[in-house]
Amino acid sequence: MASSVHSLLGAPDDHPAPQHAPRRPYAPTRRVTPANSVLVPISRVELAQCQTTANPLRARPNPTLAPAPAAPSSLPPPPASLPARPPPPTAAGAQPHKRPNAGAGFDSQEQEQARKRWKGNHDSRTVADHYNARPNTDREARRDSPIIGLKKFNNWIKSVLIAKFGRREDARDQPRVRVLDLGCGKGGDLPKWAKAGTEEYVGVDIAAVSVEQARQRWQNMRGPRFPATFFTLDCFESSIEEILPPDSVMFPFDIVSMQFCMHYAFESEHKVRTLLENVTRYLRPGGVFVGTIPDAKNLFDHLDNNTEAEDPLAFGNAVYSVKFDAREWPSPYGHRYTFFLQDAVEEVPEYVVYWDNFVALAAEYHLSPRYCADFSSIFADEQEDAHFAQLLRRMNVMDAEGNAEMDEDQLDAAMLYLGFAFVKLDPEAGDAEAAGRVEEVQ
Repeated sequence: MASSVHSLLGAPDDHPAPQHAPRRPYAPTRRVTPANSVLVPISRVELAQCQTTANPLRARPNPTLAPAPAAPSSLPPPPASLPARPPPPTAAGAQPHKRPNAGAGFDSQEQEQARKRWKGNHDSRTVADHYNARPNTDREARRDSPIIGLKKFNNWIKSVLIAKFGRREDARDQPRVRVLDLGCGKGGDLPKWAKAGTEEYVGVDIAAVSVEQARQRWQNMRGPRFPATFFTLDCFESSIEEILPPDSVMFPFDIVSMQFCMHYAFESEHKVRTLLENVTRYLRPGGVFVGTIPDAKNLFDHLDNNTEAEDPLAFGNAVYSVKFDAREWPSPYGHRYTFFLQDAVEEVPEYVVYWDNFVALAAEYHLSPRYCADFSSIFADEQEDAHFAQLLRRMNVMDAEGNAEMDEDQLDAAMLYLGFAFVKLDPEAGDAEAAGRVEEVQ
């Protein structure tokens, strides 16, 4: 066998290496990529998906077999470091971080390509890739989630907010509403909007795969369906005018909803202003902007109480972890941390929402705060309502004896958030009416 191999490959001495022409220096005249570009390896999100996401083609475990012993609960390993970011500005008038220079001699088309590639490396691309990679599991698989109690509780919170603010209060004979859902995800809130009496629904999300899955979920809804359209757009970077056809905005929206996604916009003031422009552009006066975001006060309380941890910028438990880039930040925008939530979020960059700053900025767009309460307060207050108390049991958040399906770790993760509602004021009505309509809950 050895001789046959040598006969095929040839002995080194029998076949001397051919002579090659002199190597030419690498000096392309028309580059496609900038000189300082590099190949990008597998992303953290893709790596996390490979390591943690269950194969949907794999057979389900046999429930009759004894389960494997559970691993002891412990704090998840600190999230991997995010891509390097520019240092914070240290003084007023400091120059912002500049985009990479395409290089001397580049034509305008090449410069635009370089700009788009640089923009694609931002955290928003990481977020979109993460949610595109999330599997669209069926109802049975969702029940098997290790944080199913937390997910049910969050769904109850959203049901409460939609029931309280997702209806028209000024049209008793026409209670049905038009809804713009920015960050609609995979369409998990569609049944909630159906119960709220939605007349028409428009869903927008940055993740194209999620948008298609939301459309499929709407098509598979049981019973009569309200008209719905779905679009892919980064509503923190682009105007919704780019995607909404004229016939869809002939009548203004009654409700704009943003559930568990607005905080991604706080990477920069530009993104927040673009978001607010999209929220208010087609929202009627008297319409409501409702949503859920991480509670900055709760985040920093956890960070301050984490005095004995090895990493003073990280905290969490067996279910979730948070790791800040820095404790102090000189701007209300760009204060970044990495968030991990078991079976939901794989180390995605998020940003602190400084509430008072956001209220002041929203006022420039004629939005006045009507409601703001953390999840703990919402639960304490709304469980006293007969309808919402019944909903707690119907959604299996709690049983008849008042026992919650969440364990303490899931409960701690749930209490990191708050719910809010703003009302859009009529600029011609004046501030007197605005003051009378504000009902902010601390």
